[in-house]
Amino acid sequence: MVVRQYSEQLYWQIRRMVFLHDDANDILQNTFIKAWLNIHYFRGEAKLSTWLYRIAFNECLTFLNKQNAINTVSIDDPALSMAQKLEEDSYFSGDKIQQLLQKALLSLPQKQRMVFNLKYYQEMKYEDMSGIFGTSVGALKASYHHAIKKIEKFLEKTD
Repeated sequence: MVVRQYSEQLYWQIRRMVFLHDDANDILQNTFIKAWLNIHYFRGEAKLSTWLYRIAFNECLTFLNKQNAINTVSIDDPALSMAQKLEEDSYFSGDKIQQLLQKALLSLPQKQRMVFNLKYYQEMKYEDMSGIFGTSVGALKASYHHAIKKIEKFLEKTD
C-alpha cells in the first residue's frame, strides 16, 4: 500500500535529480527497501511522506556522489556528461524547452536542484522541506531564490 501510494511522486522527484529512468528506478527501489528495513526507526514525529523523501534524498545524494567521483576520474564535465545521457535517454519525452530546463537544472548544485524540484514541481511547503533537509525555512527560501536566478541566467545565456 505504501509503495502504491508514494512510488509515483517519489519516482518523479528522484528522476528530476538523476534524470535517467533506469537510475531513478534503481534509487526508488533502494528507497523502499531502506524504508522497509528501517521502519522501526520511523517515530511518527513527521509525516511518512517526509520520511520517505528524506530516504530518497539520501539515496540520490549517494548516487550523485558516486557519479561525481566517476566523472572526476575522467576528464568529462559531470553536467555535460549528464546532459548527453539525457538526450540519449529513450524514456525522456520532453521537447527542446524541457530539455533546456533540465540542462539548466543540471548546472545547479545538488541541494539547490533538490530544493527547486520539491518547491516548483512538487509544490512542497518549506516547512515540510525543512524536515527532509534538516535546514531552516529561511535557508531553503534563499536556496530556492538562488536556484531561480541561476536558471534564469543559464536560459538567458542560451538564447
